[in-house]
Amino acid sequence: MAPDAVLAQASPAVSQVVSHLVSPIASTGQARMFAIAPGPLYAVLNRFASVGGIDLSYDAALLGSAQSPGLNGIHTVPDGLRALLAGSGLEAVEMPGGGFSLRKAPAVSGTQAAPLLPTVTIFGAAAVASDLPPALAGEQIARGARLGLLGNIDIMDAPFSITSYTAKAIEDQQARTVGDMVAVDASVRYVSQPGGILDAFTIRGFPVGNGNFGEIAFDGMYGVASNYRVSTGYIERIELIKGPTAMLTGMAPSGSVGGGINIVPKRATGPDLTQVTADYAASSQLGGNLDVSRRFGAQRQFGIRVNGNYRAGDTNLDNQSRRAGAGALALDYQGERLRATLDFIDQQEKITAPSRLLHIVSGINVPDAPNGRRNVSQPWENSSIRDQSLLMRAEYDIGDKLTWFIAGGGGRTRVARLFAITPTIINEAGDVAVLDSNYKFNVARTTVDTGLRARFNTGAVSHHLSMLVSDYRDQLERGFNNATTTSLTNLYQPVSLPAQYIAAPAGVPKVSQTRLAGAALADTLSMLDKRVQLTLGLRHQQVMSDNFSTGGAIASHYGQGAWTPMLGLVVKPWQHVTLYANRAEGLSKGDTAPGSASNAGEVFAPYRSRQLEFGVKVEQGGIVATVSAFQISKASGQMSGARFAADGEQRNRGLEFGLYGEVVAGVRLLASATVLDARIARSGNPESAGKAAVGVPTLQANLGAEWDAGFVPGLTLAGGLAYTGRQYVDQANMQSIPHWTRVDIGARYRTTVARRQTTFRLNVRNVFDKHDWAAVDAYGGLAQAEPRTLLLSATMRF
Repeated sequence: MAPDAVLAQASPAVSQVVSHLVSPIASTGQARMFAIAPGPLYAVLNRFASVGGIDLSYDAALLGSAQSPGLNGIHTVPDGLRALLAGSGLEAVEMPGGGFSLRKAPAVSGTQAAPLLPTVTIFGAAAVASDLPPALAGEQIARGARLGLLGNIDIMDAPFSITSYTAKAIEDQQARTVGDMVAVDASVRYVSQPGGILDAFTIRGFPVGNGNFGEIAFDGMYGVASNYRVSTGYIERIELIKGPTAMLTGMAPSGSVGGGINIVPKRATGPDLTQVTADYAASSQLGGNLDVSRRFGAQRQFGIRVNGNYRAGDTNLDNQSRRAGAGALALDYQGERLRATLDFIDQQEKITAPSRLLHIVSGINVPDAPNGRRNVSQPWENSSIRDQSLLMRAEYDIGDKLTWFIAGGGGRTRVARLFAITPTIINEAGDVAVLDSNYKFNVARTTVDTGLRARFNTGAVSHHLSMLVSDYRDQLERGFNNATTTSLTNLYQPVSLPAQYIAAPAGVPKVSQTRLAGAALADTLSMLDKRVQLTLGLRHQQVMSDNFSTGGAIASHYGQGAWTPMLGLVVKPWQHVTLYANRAEGLSKGDTAPGSASNAGEVFAPYRSRQLEFGVKVEQGGIVATVSAFQISKASGQMSGARFAADGEQRNRGLEFGLYGEVVAGVRLLASATVLDARIARSGNPESAGKAAVGVPTLQANLGAEWDAGFVPGLTLAGGLAYTGRQYVDQANMQSIPHWTRVDIGARYRTTVARRQTTFRLNVRNVFDKHDWAAVDAYGGLAQAEPRTLLLSATMRF
């Protein structure tokens, strides 16, 4: 059934269900049993609010990276809060309308009580299951993220460079997909074509998401998120980890090594939520989003969150229209010792005249970029993608300091495409050769992991130990037929070509299957009141892969394993300063020597990528500033004389700078810059040895700013600037695209309409409508810049 029909039929049922899902919060004077493990104070308070059945609000800046010993025994809610806050300099105040708020405790008994501070973060009566780190001042960036096996870690305690974007930032940017959001970081560049069929990126100069197997993790696990593009309507956080993450998350399905992206799904909040959004995008894309959250049960331990969105209409590319819908259901249970979640997602997208990356023949200069609205695809070409995903997760506190967890799920993607796979520029006049294909394929993924987390002390050293075993599997089924003739069109004056009849493939046979199994162990040792933290980790990764002939027989088999160690160090010489370093590795599937090599058939171990990184983080008054230096070396296979050998290497060295948060009251920044030197350090091809890597500029920079305009209460003005340097298209560095700069503007207005909180948003991307080549992917494909694009929305909370 089409997404619009599904949502239309589901909406009345959803409204009827959620209207009955509210139970009164339990009395705060009632004593109950608490068994809350030690951890960051924000996480312990979050869990306390869940078990105690209360609403708890506070300014996130009050807590910082403070730790808590947890709480055990029978307590009333006020007594429990006093115990948790003892020695923190904070106190809990019961609010007239119910719930509690935190404030600084008076310095001297009997003096006037300290005023309540503005509330930034609200944890409801039963907070989200993942104990999310709170947001920094300004609520655009969270002060922590999930580091795979290590769990949620505060930004000042993480031995990596991390950025976590909040749901508020996603809404205010009007980011429709994960790709729209992560591209505001200068270490990330979006390398897909506007109006295309997938989101692909580079992180620290290495490709992510270029294959048929999605490399965005869902709640910490690969194989669940939608395969080619992830909608943001059901996302609470988008977490970006820079650098190889094989020990933390396991090998990425397509072997990416530049970094990792994890999405955290929305869960039921304490206060009930019903939110409706209507939106518009040029040229005639209309749509909307429904977000409903309820909690129920004697202690509000059960939660349900339903999210649905649908958009349809013409885009601002020639001949192109798009219909897309997504529905998500999130259930959770928050008990004293047991916590469980279930997520189901159904996402569908249909595009007519989908745009594709443009390739170019060698020996010619790259033509000037066309108007971003020009589209060489034909109105009879199309793409249809349907994703369905499921993830179940549970964790149980065996004791105060020992937790067992298990998770399992997967996803299935069905794809039908009729278009030119690799349109190719053949001369400097912009003529493009196209050969259409009719494709059908299916991608299936399953994933499971289980393990233990423990906390204990050995003398003056505290330990946070994590153990995990995991198993990820995927299978690709594919069939296709190609057109018999090649057609010509033009970048600047696209030609209307007659529709071609290309028979659909008779079958969709299995092409490949892969299994990534592993076991990991990590221990974070903390000393001197957490001023020194050393993380040691080791994972064994087994990679097994089969390729199949058209008759279904195994044509080739790959089976190898590798150990991936990780070392991270955090030193806090002063209260608001963190020095960190890490040595981490990434893995990608090794090659099998081709038949033309003297060692034909030799199977190589998974290729290692090694990172060394050093950095400084400073947090002061709601602002976080970061500086890091890194080197990543990625191995690859190549012919070396008559022998195939794993002696190729790309080496990326870089400096990163970041500034995030509210610099002064009402002014917020998201600023970053990355300087890269990406080289082919070793190559069997003398034309590419020592040359710059394809598609990696020397400078990338982003600046985003917001200002709450005091002259109109509720009005916020925003602006953005993005810069990307020159990029090479070929390994010999004979073809390149020039640097480019893009300017974005935006505004939002918060007011009350019919006694309902309402926010109007306006964003204009590429406000000067510049015509540029924006990116080059790892295979030399060219992406145009998005044309000037207007986005409007209105959101009302009930």
